[in-house]
Formats: sequence, structure tokens, C-alpha cells
Amino acid sequence: MRPMSRCAPALLLLATPAAAQEAPLLHPMFQDHGVLQRDRPIAVWGDAAPGDRVEVTLGTRKTLVRADADGHWRADLPAFPAGGPYTLTATIRGGQSQRAEDLMIGDVWLCSGQSNMEFPVSRALGASGEIDKANDPDLRLMTIEKKTSLVPERHFPASVQWQRTTPETVREFSAACYFMARDLRASQKVPMGLIDASWGGTAIDAWRPETALVKDPAAQADLALLRTYRTDPAAASRQFGARWTDWYRATSGDAVGAEPWQSAAPGKWRPLPSFDPWERWGFAELAAYNGMLWYRTEVTLTAEQAATGTTLALGPADDMDASFVNGVPVGVTYAWGVPRHYALAPGTLKTGKNRIAVGVLDTWAEGGLLGSADQRALRFVDGTSIPLPDPADWQWLRAPAGVGDPPHAPWEAIAGFSGIYNAMIAPIGPYGLRGVAWYQGEANAGTPERYAEKLASMMAAWRGQFAKPDMPFLIAQLSSWGPRVPRPVESGFAQIRDEQRQAVLADRNAALAVTVDLGDVVDIHPANKADVGHRLARGAEALTYRGKASPSGPWPVEARLEGKVIRIRFTGVDKGLVALSAAQPIGFELCGTTPGSCRFAAATIDASDVLVAVSPGSASRVRFCWGDSPICNLTDATGLPATPFELEVK
Repeated sequence: MRPMSRCAPALLLLATPAAAQEAPLLHPMFQDHGVLQRDRPIAVWGDAAPGDRVEVTLGTRKTLVRADADGHWRADLPAFPAGGPYTLTATIRGGQSQRAEDLMIGDVWLCSGQSNMEFPVSRALGASGEIDKANDPDLRLMTIEKKTSLVPERHFPASVQWQRTTPETVREFSAACYFMARDLRASQKVPMGLIDASWGGTAIDAWRPETALVKDPAAQADLALLRTYRTDPAAASRQFGARWTDWYRATSGDAVGAEPWQSAAPGKWRPLPSFDPWERWGFAELAAYNGMLWYRTEVTLTAEQAATGTTLALGPADDMDASFVNGVPVGVTYAWGVPRHYALAPGTLKTGKNRIAVGVLDTWAEGGLLGSADQRALRFVDGTSIPLPDPADWQWLRAPAGVGDPPHAPWEAIAGFSGIYNAMIAPIGPYGLRGVAWYQGEANAGTPERYAEKLASMMAAWRGQFAKPDMPFLIAQLSSWGPRVPRPVESGFAQIRDEQRQAVLADRNAALAVTVDLGDVVDIHPANKADVGHRLARGAEALTYRGKASPSGPWPVEARLEGKVIRIRFTGVDKGLVALSAAQPIGFELCGTTPGSCRFAAATIDASDVLVAVSPGSASRVRFCWGDSPICNLTDATGLPATPFELEVK
């Protein structure tokens, strides 16, 4: 994962509509070695011919249902206690039959989020030993492949498979998810199924279904644009392109008509060395450059070619591209490793010379317009094509300093609306779950405002899909990453942590796994995922298994002015608060009403409270453990850290 501001996209793959594939009698969630949720009615579904009568059998229980006019059927079996193995059979009267064998009844957890959830066991601390001892036939794993779709899918665009836990199957499975479940297996002693649906670098809106977005006033303009894109991508690209070009002019200072996508664009354009990453071109100014570079070339067309339907094909861009033909925006994509294909609206091309300009933004590591020569062409509807020129006939120009994170199109995979939900969560259908573990937020650190609202709406929508209004959500709070600083600072990472705290505070069925002490200042992917899993399991035990420990450890309740101190009251403290490696807790700040008004403040522990000395100046807010990589030493006696927070002073 690389951030969007600081998170990396992975592949962008558009799903083929499931209706275009031959649907199995049983939905793919039901297959050998699966786990079904105990102690609640079991929904089973699939597809058949309209009107077919389908008999569904699980163990000794049977039910008969009929496929509807669309060929969809669903059976609801009674609740089963933990146990197994069982065989599930679906049979059409007088016809097809399908079986799923070695099914266990236990608890099913969905683990989702971005790359810290995707982070595999093979890269975790102590990986070799953990993998060698991973032999648990009653812990079953399923990984959902990264896909996206413009509409909610009934079936997964790529095949899925349940597998028993072995050293081979656990190696690339989500480490945080696996370590959580291993703890729960030890304490609950029931079979467990883990579904890993995660994707590095993804923003939360890509995981929110459209049913959640329609209730978000701030999303309405982009939702309308997304609906246009579904039926007319070229028109939607033009509309979004106008927004993108306004942003570019505002950040670059270019005048209208002088932008890099115009034919008379000024600037020191230089010959393109290659379609390799620009860090390899041999220019000192690009050796470690994270920013935007422009590429341009020309293609000469006949009148017939200019008049026909055409797609501009480009190689992959790392990370983001904004592409123009004759000054007209034709497409924007934020994803690396994915070739671009942009349908051109009628009238975009002309007889004679046509200028193609591509702005590429790279935010981390290597960047550029990449790929092989056969990936760059103008492709016509009659099946013919003409290649785009060789590098010698391209030019490049470095964009002005300060061109940062651009607006994102609502159809983008990792930062757009609902695409990942549609292809990776919607197909799970109403499958029975015990709960969800969610580890995401780095990709939203550049724009942390309203993250709590977005997370709350996502949790509500997912609970609706799985027909479980009280379904537990375990939220892994962001770990530390980034430089340490000697003074109070504003921090998107810190604000996301507090937004996550606020979302959990407002939700009686959510728990927060505090991980700020488990980070790595130089690696956004800290390797200590075992402790992340332990803390997720602690939350699960508190919410769903009647565990006695608090779900999250020391939790701030209020900050109240008492004379010359501000008393911060905590709950969830096990055996009192302690300050590690110091006589007093550190990391407390007093703040005024405006950004940049915070100052460090001395604090002392008073049983389960903290007293912060009121220094000169206003103090309308108090913050704790604020920053990208703050140093904080306040824990309870078990060593569980207090959550970072910001509170108003009463």
C-alpha cells in the first residue's frame, strides 16, 4: 500500500457481469471445507431455471424452495450448534445436483480494509515459526480476489475457495485476521471461518455501498456523475475532466490555454528517453521525484479514421494519469499496473494531426507512463488500430512544484464510490457472520474530515446486507508511521485515529483495537501483526463472547477543568493507570480553538484519572498522543495503551 496522499493502490480490474457467466446451482460461498455460522438460521442460495423446485439438505434438515422469475432461489435452514462435518446438497427435482462437503458449523469472521489487513503472515514478525505450526483443520480460510464493479454483483467476478489452515494456505493470508482467529479458537474452541476481503491503498468510499452514499449529502454530485458513467463513460469523463482541469490550473497557476494538454503549451519540453520509470532516465532532478510529469505526442489520422469510434489505449501509469486528446479530457485513472483504455467521444479526433497529452502523478517509489509498445495505440471499432509513436516522438515536461493530490473520479477503483464493495462484499450476500474486523484509514489521512460518519454509514449498510443489526465491528486503529516531531503538530493520521474512536464511541456494537504503540516510523506496514490480532480478539471477546476485560483498554470519558488542572476521566482501566519509563505520562497537549494553537502540558496520574496542569493560555481542547508517530507512555497495568484522543474541556 502506498498513501494516496500516502497510500498505494493495487490493481484495478473491472468485473464482468456475473450474469454473463454460467451460475452454479449453489452460490460459490457454499463449497467444500466451508464454515457456516452457528446458532442462527442458515441462509443458503443459488441459481436455477425460473420456476425450478430446489431441495436443500444440510445434515438431517431439508427444505424445498422454488427459483423465482430471475432464476434465483434461497432456502432458510434452522440454526445449528457448533459442530460438523456436514454435507450440504442442493438438488433440482429430476435434474441437477450439487454438494458441498466437509462443512463445519462455527463462527465466521469477515476481515476487510486496506493493506495492513491484507499484510500476509509471511511478512509478519516470527513468520517462519508461525507458518510452521499453522495446522488447524477446523480453522478455514477464504481470500476474495481484488476486483471492482460499477454495480453490485451476485457472484464473485473471480473464483473463491475455502481451505483448511495449513502452512501452505496460511502463508499469504491476512496476518491480523489469522492471529485474531487463532486467539478466538483457543478461547472459544469452536470451528471458525475467515473471509479476507482486503485491498491495499483503498479509501473508505470504495467500500461503502451506494445505499449508504445516497444518504450522504456530500456525495450527491459524484453519485450523479457515477450514474452517467455507467451509461456514457465518455460524457462522464468530459464532465469530470472539467473539474480536474480547474483543479490543475488552480494549483499550477497555468492560465487557460497555456496548460500542458494544449497544443501551444509553453515550457521546456524534452525528448522522452523511454517508457521506463522516470527515476531510471538518468536525470538527477527525477532520481527521487514524487510528483507530476507530463507526456505528449502527435498522431496523424485520415478523415475516415478520425470519424470512426475510437479507444485510446495506453500502458499502465504509476500511480495516476489524466489523459487528453486535442485538449479534451478523455479519462482519469488512479491505479498502478493497469493499462488505460479510454473511449473517445465523437468529434474528439480530427483529420490530420492529433495531440495526445498524459499527466502522470506518482506519490511514492517509481513512477511514470509504463508498459510495452503494443499497449499504446488508437483502436478503432472495425478492429483495426494504429500504434502510438515510439519514445523518440514523445516529449516530457515536469509539472510545477506543489501539484499534489488531485480530485478523484467516483468510478475509480481505490478512491471512488462503491466499486470494491460491489465486487468483493456484495457477492457474499446474506452469508451468516459472527462479525467484522476492519483495518483501514491510511488512504483517508489526507482528507480525514467526516471519516467517523463514513465509517458509521458503512457499518450500518453492511449490517443490513448480513441481516444482523447488532453485528460486531472490530476497528483496528491506525498504527504510528512517519516522522517524530519535537512540537505539537496537526496530523491527518492522528485525526483518523480520533475519528475511529468517535465512531466506536457512538456504536455499542463496535470495539477499538488501539495499535498506536505497534507502528514503525519508516514503514507504514508494521510487522507486529500478532499483537494487532490479540487486541482484535480482545474486542471480539468483550462484544460477542462475554469476556470480562474491557474491549479497548483505557478510554477517555471527559475532560473537566478543576481549578488549575484539567481532570481527564478514563474507563476500561485494568488495575489502574501507569506511565511507562517515566515518572509521569507524556504526550498531552492543551489547545485553543484554532489549528496550530496546541502546546505540550505536564500531566500526573490520579488512580484512573489523569490531571493535566493548566499552563498560561487558553485551553478549550485537550489532546493526547497526537501526531503521525507520537511517543506516548500511558497504559493500564496490563500494558494496554490508552487510545489517542481529542476532547473538549468542560
